[in-house]
Amino acid sequence: MTDIALPSPDDLRRRLEDLRKSRGFLLPHHGVMAAAMPDLHESYFVMYRALTLARRHLEDFEKEFVWLAVLISVEEAIGTHHVDLFLKSGGTRAQAAGAARLVGYASSARALDFMAGSWSHLLPGLDPHAAYRDGLDALCAGIDVGRDTIELALAAVNAALRRESGLRFHLIDAYKRGIPEIKIAEALSYIIWPVGVNHFLDACAVWHDLLATGAVTPSPRFKVWADTPRQGGFDDAKKG
Repeated sequence: MTDIALPSPDDLRRRLEDLRKSRGFLLPHHGVMAAAMPDLHESYFVMYRALTLARRHLEDFEKEFVWLAVLISVEEAIGTHHVDLFLKSGGTRAQAAGAARLVGYASSARALDFMAGSWSHLLPGLDPHAAYRDGLDALCAGIDVGRDTIELALAAVNAALRRESGLRFHLIDAYKRGIPEIKIAEALSYIIWPVGVNHFLDACAVWHDLLATGAVTPSPRFKVWADTPRQGGFDDAKKG
């Protein structure tokens, strides 16, 4: 028997109408949660506000450019709210088109990594990271967006798509550029909403591996995370 108090039909109707008025729109899953799992519905909006609306480390344009790139990469059409916020933050149609070109280019990181690994005997000396960076340099020259913002956006795109090669490249370059880790963390966290927390978990595991192997050097705060043992899943915990 449930311990959760369920709303009456009239209460539910008022709740959904209030939600529509406050946000300007209503999505189908809101009604399901409000009718059957009102406690989850409340927690859902706490998470939503914290993840998508709270002002943390990224400026408005940075934040919405990252969001735009992530939504394009996973073809999330419902995210029109972030398109509107991108334009309100000063973004232009030309910059939005640039985000799409960057998303398209992101897949070349995995392709180059494959080539360097599988065809090393035919393409000796191919440095996939350097080759990727050369192409990105040329592409960025035609896009009126700051390079740090592009690095954050493409790190998040590769994380959303679970493309480890590209994520590694952008994390390494973010450190080289001196992008604060708190900005990297915020950018990566956005993928939780469109693709789920497990993609974010995997991205953080890639990041942690770079720290643990010395590929990048953490700040004192992030070194605590890097040095914390036993961060695997249940099977790893049993082995320990």
